[in-house]
This record gives sequence, C-alpha cells and structure tokens, in this order.
Amino acid sequence: MPAKTKVPDGFSDIAKFWEDENASVLSYLKKNFNVPAFPTLPKKPELEGRAVSKAYPIQGILKYHGICDWEWRTTFMPSVSLNNDAAYTVTSVEFDKSLAGDEVEINGAKALGRESERVTHLLDKVRKYAGSNTPARVVSKNVIKAKKTGKGLGTSASASAALATAAISAAWGANYAKNTTLTSAFGRLLAGSGCRSAAGGISVWLSYPGIAHEDSFSVRVDGGKFADMRLVTIPIDSRIKLKTEIAHHHAPLSPFFKEWAMLRKKQMKEFFAHLEADDWEAVAKMAEADTLLLHSVTMGHFVEVAWEPETLAVMRMCGTLRDAGTPVYYSIDTGPTVVLMTDKSGLKAVASGIRQVKSEYGFDLESVEGRVAGPSTLVEKYE
Repeated sequence: MPAKTKVPDGFSDIAKFWEDENASVLSYLKKNFNVPAFPTLPKKPELEGRAVSKAYPIQGILKYHGICDWEWRTTFMPSVSLNNDAAYTVTSVEFDKSLAGDEVEINGAKALGRESERVTHLLDKVRKYAGSNTPARVVSKNVIKAKKTGKGLGTSASASAALATAAISAAWGANYAKNTTLTSAFGRLLAGSGCRSAAGGISVWLSYPGIAHEDSFSVRVDGGKFADMRLVTIPIDSRIKLKTEIAHHHAPLSPFFKEWAMLRKKQMKEFFAHLEADDWEAVAKMAEADTLLLHSVTMGHFVEVAWEPETLAVMRMCGTLRDAGTPVYYSIDTGPTVVLMTDKSGLKAVASGIRQVKSEYGFDLESVEGRVAGPSTLVEKYE
C-alpha cells in the first residue's frame, strides 16, 4: 500500500472527516465515470525519451486553498474545476544522460530559483518511480489569447499538467500518458490544480490530509454535459503582486478555513445533483458563491485584498446583467482575474456590459470568449 502523506498539526479532525467522506465520493465516481487504476510503473534506471504535451488552465468551481503536504502537494478537501481554452501551455521534456543536471526554459528564458525548483521537484518524482537519476531538458511556454496573462488565470495548473504528461510519456511511453489517474496524480506536483488540468473538462480532484499520492487524482465528469456553457475570461493584473504559494500558507490559518472544508461535503452532493440534471447555471451559481468563500478564507488571515477595482466592477456588472435577465456568473481564483460563465445567448449582453464598464471607469479591460477545454494531451511538435 502506498505511504500516506502528511497531516498538518491541528488538522486531524479534517483528516478523519474527509478520509471517511472520500470513500463515498470515490464510490460515486467509479459507479458513474471512467476511473483508470494507477498503473504499475516499470523501473528504467536510464531514461532517454522525449515527448511534448499541451494542457489548459483551470477555473475553480468548488475551489481549494492550502497545502497539507508540500512534498506531494495534497490539500485538505476535494475540489472541482473546469479547463479554460483562453490559454494553454505546451511543454517539451527530453531525458538526456549527457546533461550535468536539469535544464529548464520557460517562456524563452532560463528558469531560476523557485520556478526551476518546482519543475525539478516533479521530475524527481518521475525519476523516483523509474529508479533513475537521468537529467532532463524542459522547454515550456504559455500561449495566451489575450495581450496579458493577468493573475489568477490558472496557467501554473496547465504548466504542471503539461510537464507531468510529457515527462510520463518520455519516461514510460505514450500509453502511460493516456492514463488520467497517473497524469493527474503527477500533475499536481508542480501546482495542485494541475491535477484537474490533466483530467480535463470539468473534473473532481480527490484529496484530504494524509491521502496517499496514488489515491490523490482527478476524474473528468462532464461527459458531454453543459454543452451550452460559454466562458468569458477577463485577465487582470495584481497590483500587490499576489503569489499563490504565499496564499496557500495563509489559508489554513484563517478562522473560516475549517468551516469551509467541512461545508464541502454538502457542496459536493449539490454539485453531483446539478451535474446529473445537466444544469450548468446551477453549477455556475456554486462557482460564484464559492468565490466569495475562498476569498473570505484567504483574506481572513492574509489581511490583503486580492481583488482590484476592475474585479469589483465586473462582479457588480454580473449582478446588473442578471437583474436584466442575462444568465452570467463570475468565478475568481487566487488573484483579480475574472472568468464569467454564461451561455451562447448571453454572450452579446456580456460583451456590451464589459464595454460599458470600460467606458464608465476608464479601465483597460480585454476579454476572451471561449469554452470548456479538454485534458492534457501529447502533441507532435513544440509550437
């Protein structure tokens, strides 16, 4: 049996609660969706393959914050997100025994410090399972459909998923990279949400304090549902230069954190009911409500406002549009960037609302219309 991950001091109650509840969530997923087994990985002391993968950023529906075990990047409760085609990451991984150590290039520049450490951390876990110490050459870039990325778009998730999928394929072959239990488990090792990015579509990430690495993976659950949903992404920069990893440290110390984690049981049941009913609007309402809970938790200890004036104006715009009959809901992860969830009939009104916000406040806003995107996949070329 795989070794369990850490349970942080003071969270044994959450660990016991979610260990029990995880069994029922996993049972539901196995009954209704494809959940591949975590495979036995062959030992390969000398790695020599190369692969390229493409993955999409995520947007939280039932969100997460806080890390239980920083080595394995597990979190305190299950979470749900969707993949957003407003951007993508493409990553090449090549194992090469002639290298003195890992070489990492991100967006055209040599990765240094924490950026490089996080890439090597994921690669080290792949090498541990292979029984290898072969260095790797990694080249990665984010491709954004907007002029700027903003903060909170979720590209760390796509970077993590693309890196994991390419590394798995380079190490063990393309067939292993098709196993989403495997790619999503390794996909969380650079950024936790990479777990869901690897699974694609709308997916559920299983996690709790103490869970084993091989049991903490994501399952795609949309299966053709929510076909009417459309996404409008509005990238917004963080003036306080908010760092997600810092927020992860603060969140579990919030006075609201444990109540939020316990509430997730009820939220998951509601989410599955809305999923079965193919009710995208009810799920979008949940994403908006959990946005407010996430930021209450984060700001409750961080004592910094993560939103910007542009964020607040767009949030208010949603309420105005809904009062006028347009189905539109906002979702905001760690940062000020906003993703609006609407349907095809609402796109025109949303575009008009954004123009009005720009005109009224003088904000330099841009928006990208899109849809829910698929899982991390292997591609032939790095382009």
